[in-house]
Amino acid sequence: MIDDKFNTKIEQIAVSDIRQFDSEVSEIPGIIKLTLGEPDFNTPEHIKQAAIKAIEANHSHYTPNAGIPALRKAAAAYYNEKFNLNYQPEQVVTTVGATEGIAASLQTIINPDDTVIVPTPIFPIYIPDTKINEGNVILVDTSADGFILTAQRLQEVIEEHPLARIKAVVLNYPSNPTGVTYTRQQLEEIAQVARDYDFWVISDEIYAELTYQKKHISMGEILPEKTILLTGLSKSHAMTGWRVGYILGPEDFCEQVVKSHQYMVTSPTSVSQYAALEAMTNGQKDSLLMKKEYAKRRDFLLKELTEAGFATASPDGAFYLFAKIPAGCASDSWTFVRSLAQEAKVALIPGVSFGPGGEGYVRISYAASMEKLQQAAAAIKQYVARRTNLKETKTANHK
Repeated sequence: MIDDKFNTKIEQIAVSDIRQFDSEVSEIPGIIKLTLGEPDFNTPEHIKQAAIKAIEANHSHYTPNAGIPALRKAAAAYYNEKFNLNYQPEQVVTTVGATEGIAASLQTIINPDDTVIVPTPIFPIYIPDTKINEGNVILVDTSADGFILTAQRLQEVIEEHPLARIKAVVLNYPSNPTGVTYTRQQLEEIAQVARDYDFWVISDEIYAELTYQKKHISMGEILPEKTILLTGLSKSHAMTGWRVGYILGPEDFCEQVVKSHQYMVTSPTSVSQYAALEAMTNGQKDSLLMKKEYAKRRDFLLKELTEAGFATASPDGAFYLFAKIPAGCASDSWTFVRSLAQEAKVALIPGVSFGPGGEGYVRISYAASMEKLQQAAAAIKQYVARRTNLKETKTANHK
């Protein structure tokens, strides 16, 4: 009899607690969910029409593994123009969302006991993907540095682990969950460390088109020879369900990653690729209206949460606020979000779900209508006020 019925690496990981909690609170009548990174905008009409035409033209067959050639060419041109990059079509692999791109990329570079440095708080997908491939993970709490992985801290981590086979560092910016992003100088300093120690930078820039104060600077511009650039259309074009992403990287890496990609999915859905081709060709400005609306929502929530006693990370991009729970409330983030959901009918994600440095915080997605945000903000403020008054009353009675 075989004792190890399942892959032990799979048994040791769990289904995302973010998704589990979202399902849990969905059962609460009248709940306002600010949980998932799901744009409330619809896919632009011209993209939908391109997909309909693709169906009518019977584009329903397998495509090349790396994507239809016209799409790879259009994607290279699109991102080159947007972010001052210099990729050729053969340096683009079309994936089933950035999620599959992350999995395929890590599978391509990791050998057993290779180590990936992951700054936290961060969307946790990189951790199980590394462990499934028999790699090790070093988590780096960045909360003391404004949720930025500084080059100095990166250097210290490397020196603290002299026996580790450092294969890559992960960057996710603008960040999920904090909304924080990096300056050119910060990226150049990290790039120099990567050059010095000869490891990859896995740069997840899925929110690159949703920056507010400054133009996004891509690591693909600064360190093209060692950057695995991950992006896609889910956030920029409100195409989460279409599942279209891209890997951009050095040509020798793309020649290898397409193998991992091929055996995972064969190729992305053909109709989605034709919709993506329209987005890349005629949708350069599709994100602008959404970005303008997100900025309004961010500013509104910042004001409301500050008044309620929350302190937030500097939200320069994406559509999240990472807010420190007020002193009068439970500092345990799971306790806070469960209580808030039950009593105030508002669902947020606990900060601890995003790793070290996240406890005591909550992630709030403002990819929801202003009406819902207004309702949620009012309910949160009332909840915090009740908790604060209750604590003050207990303290007074104790005295």
